[in-house]
Amino acid sequence: MPGQFCVIAPDVRLGHDVIIHHFVNLYGCEIDDGTRIGSFVEIQKGARVGRNCKVSSHTFICEGVTIEDEVFIGHGVTFINDKYPRATGADGAIQTDEDWKVVPIVVKRGASIGSGATILCGVIIGERAIVGAGAVVIRDVPAMATVAGNPARLLKNDEA
Repeated sequence: MPGQFCVIAPDVRLGHDVIIHHFVNLYGCEIDDGTRIGSFVEIQKGARVGRNCKVSSHTFICEGVTIEDEVFIGHGVTFINDKYPRATGADGAIQTDEDWKVVPIVVKRGASIGSGATILCGVIIGERAIVGAGAVVIRDVPAMATVAGNPARLLKNDEA
């Protein structure tokens, strides 16, 4: 059940027992069963959030992001889907959807992303990986690994 002042477009697919807090903006996305969405979250068209995830407040999930099941997203996490963002083209005209290409991001099952992290486009965060708070992820994170820093660096890899 959505909280107050939520905008949930008619093209959003919500699973069973999804909890949505106040001031949330959802359009063209999918959110699977049992997931909790915190306040001040935006999830754009073409994004998918799996089952039993927790998306904390002030998070931005843009087009092209796939979040698998059982993922934790901390407060204020930002996903970026464009390698070379511009407001206008070379001719000075405002860019449209046709002027850029969405570069996908995948967050695998059971991963955790700490508050304030920024995830650049084109990366895969592996199963049960941990991204430290404030990290800037510019390359793939292996399964079971822990990364932190700017740019995010491998601190620990439990993959075996």
